[in-house]
Amino acid sequence: MLKRIKFTTVPVQDQARALAFYTEKLGLKIYTDQTMGQSRWIELQIPGAETFLVLAQQAHHEPGKLPAAVFVADKVQTTYEELLGKGVEFTQPPKKESWGEHAILKDSEGNLIVIGTA
Repeated sequence: MLKRIKFTTVPVQDQARALAFYTEKLGLKIYTDQTMGQSRWIELQIPGAETFLVLAQQAHHEPGKLPAAVFVADKVQTTYEELLGKGVEFTQPPKKESWGEHAILKDSEGNLIVIGTA
């Protein structure tokens, strides 16, 4: 029986640039960063979380229309303001829906990332 997700993968063209974005802007911590062939195996973790985020190098990465990841925040508006202060680009400011509040940002590689309520 399935128990949990160990990691999810976000495709990136430049692993160093993406690593800087996710650690410096979003506050994730490096769990694993090791050589894997011509690229690196990079696992990041939100402090205290069980699920990891892997930054997988993809030479011809073209960001899609769907979010690459969804993060839960205690307060979307506060998180939005903190990230704006760090220079993070948002495609949608906080928006309240019947199911909760969310905002959408772009990572360093153009991937869409959702910040929302649980």
